[in-house]
Amino acid sequence: MTQRLGIDDVRPRIDNGNLAVKAVVGEVVPVTALVWREGHAAIAATLNVWSDRDPDTVATSTMTVDRFVPDRVHGIFTPGTEGTWYFRVDAWSDPISTWRDAVEKKLAAGQDAEELANDLAHGSNLYERAGLELDGDKGRTLLKAGVALDDRTAGLEERVELALSDEVREILWHHPFRELLTEGPTQQVRVERPQALFNSWYELFPRSTGGWDDNGKPVHGTFATTAKALERVAAMGFDTVYFPPIHPIGQVHRKGKNNTLTPEADDVGSPWAIQDHTATHPELGTMEDFTALVERANQLGLEVALDLALQASPDHPWATSHPEFFTVLADGTIAYAENPPKKYQDIYPINFDNAPDLVYEEIYRVVMLWVEAGVSTFRVDNPHTKPTNFWSWLITKVHASHPGVIFLAEAFTRPARLYGLAKNGFSQSYTYFTWKTTKEELTEFATEHALQADFCRPNLFVNTPDILH
Repeated sequence: MTQRLGIDDVRPRIDNGNLAVKAVVGEVVPVTALVWREGHAAIAATLNVWSDRDPDTVATSTMTVDRFVPDRVHGIFTPGTEGTWYFRVDAWSDPISTWRDAVEKKLAAGQDAEELANDLAHGSNLYERAGLELDGDKGRTLLKAGVALDDRTAGLEERVELALSDEVREILWHHPFRELLTEGPTQQVRVERPQALFNSWYELFPRSTGGWDDNGKPVHGTFATTAKALERVAAMGFDTVYFPPIHPIGQVHRKGKNNTLTPEADDVGSPWAIQDHTATHPELGTMEDFTALVERANQLGLEVALDLALQASPDHPWATSHPEFFTVLADGTIAYAENPPKKYQDIYPINFDNAPDLVYEEIYRVVMLWVEAGVSTFRVDNPHTKPTNFWSWLITKVHASHPGVIFLAEAFTRPARLYGLAKNGFSQSYTYFTWKTTKEELTEFATEHALQADFCRPNLFVNTPDILH
């Protein structure tokens, strides 16, 4: 239904208001809208802001009118806590501004008290009503302005002086007298901690921190040797250290050098062929050793980002206890991952359609296990190959109890998918920045992402293990 006053083009707004805009604690959030009405009477707008932590406390402020587009209004707010914040633009008729504009023009044209008799009476009534709505000295000042306008014993200039003064204008800016109040749509803003907006990552394979033995052969690293390596990472100024999967690696169809299916005895396999998402690789150390590593990282000013790869090796417990988590072929075998012509016989991709409720809850359990172990950030492997509504559900559920957890989407994919994942909750996103190597390409990249800043935060990885531009 059409409202009494028009409120259009409210920004920031994502998916017509169905999805939350992104912000971080302490970030200034600019709000703008088009407000309009019929005729020439003055119209204004109020920005209303509140949070889920204190829904009964609403901060309101009068919005400023755009200098070049008179129907556009602007306001800002700065969220002070993590969680979900809300804002709403309300439009309203401003009868005192309408009155003041008309009287100032008539005075400039030389009209006298007799010609302005009806205007003075109307103004007196408006200021009286406005003053009665406001307590204290400010309310009394508005009432005084109304009395002065009605004082026929005084001169015209004296009667209008207070009503047209900067003092009264300032009072009405902060405590406006509103008619025809019309509420706009409520918008959500998902507010995260500042590190969700910007952080500097260093990728480190824990198993590669062991050095070499006397014969020049690499020694498998441990969480203890990784802790020592963190001192170098911190000294370089990074604030986040990312570990690829640290879980046990499957034995069935383990890959050897150069992706062969004939591994040698000392081949360690791909860390993404995960045998158990709830455990640590035995050669790296125990869960207690991992939490000690996280504590050491925190002491050095580093956060630990863990890889969240939702796939399993053929000897993962899920393959036995929950075969419905995967795609079972006509011959009864479970389908392994393929990206033709590439084959990944050591990995079973999860099928999210067979038993979604069970799959969702199991993955949530896995994520929360690592959150409780001190992981504050997850680099999600190939999220664009999993349902977007799953990510929305998972991130929302995790944030309900741990709003500071950051999810990075490792999604080298088409823009619609990349931006769709960002809109549905991912704090940061991989992009094609890695491939942008010329000034023109970088300019185009920055321009494009500036237009998506309300929901997509690009993490500007300069290289990954297999992309070395």
